[in-house]
Parts: sequence; C-alpha cells; structure tokens
Amino acid sequence: MRFEICLAGHGGQGLVLAGKILGEAIALHSRKNVVQTQSYGPESRGGASRSEVVISDETINYPKVTRLDLLLALSQESVKKYLLNLKDDGILIVDPFGVKETPSGKYKIYSLPIMQTAKNELGKMIFGNIVALGAIAALTRIIPLEHLEQAVLNNVPQKFQADNKRALQIGFKLGETVQKGNG
Repeated sequence: MRFEICLAGHGGQGLVLAGKILGEAIALHSRKNVVQTQSYGPESRGGASRSEVVISDETINYPKVTRLDLLLALSQESVKKYLLNLKDDGILIVDPFGVKETPSGKYKIYSLPIMQTAKNELGKMIFGNIVALGAIAALTRIIPLEHLEQAVLNNVPQKFQADNKRALQIGFKLGETVQKGNG
C-alpha cells in the first residue's frame, strides 16, 4: 500500500506545517513508513506552496509523489498544476474560496469551504490548514483524529493549542458531513 497526498495552495496558508503534522502523526502512531517533502516560492506569502506526504507499508525508495491518491487544492493554480497527477479514483478536495472552476473527472470531488469555515468559526483564516487536516482525516481515515490532534499540539505554540484543537475537530465534522452527502 502506498498512499500519496499533495497539499497545495499559496504561501502563508500553512500547508508546509500541515504536511509536517500529518507526516509526524502517521510516523509516530502507525506502523507505516512516511516521507514528507515541501516546496514553496521565494515569496513568504502569496507564492505557490505545496507539501507532499507519501505513506507506505513498505520501504519508500522514492520520496516524491508520482500518482496522487489525494489532492487538497486551496487555489486554482494548484488544481491546474497538480490535477494531472491525481489517480482516476483519487480524492480531490477543493476550497471554493480559492478554486472558482472545479474540474470534473473520475475522482471523488469534495468542495469544502475550508478557509471560510476557519474565518467564521475561529475568527482567522490562518487555521484553515488545521481545518483541512481534520477534513482529510474524516474523508480518508488514514489516521485517527486523536493521533492527529497530538501531532497538532506538538507543533503549534501553546497559546494557540485550544484554537488549533478546535479547528481540527471542526474540519473533521466538515469532512464527515460532506462525505455523508457525497461531496
């Protein structure tokens, strides 16, 4: 089993941190191998940003994604750039705040208002990355929520832990809700 994930959007959305958290949660709390890589433009905010996580039961000989099982796209540019790598039966999660033209295909498409939910529920879009992780956990079941929560708490400043814990739970509920409605 090899499961490949790409979290893509713009710099400042916290996707590199989200990939690190997801990779850490899986590495520490499962019997799977995991590799996390990242790429971002020279701009600290607004440039392209992506984090990749490869999960496998076997040794990971090549750490980059080749055929995505899941693509989280928070920008239209991310969809255009990475959709070709998504498997036909893969999962595409788009945020309508940044993705105005949702593609069609054989993949499972979930349109989730990740950034708007973060803003409405927590007062700041900066929690969107953690909301997204909660939704991914609900939609894929690749890691139990409590293990993901521990990794979140290990990687955010103490003064923001309660908000991030809440963001994760909100994202999980968002993912469960959309899954029941099939996207």
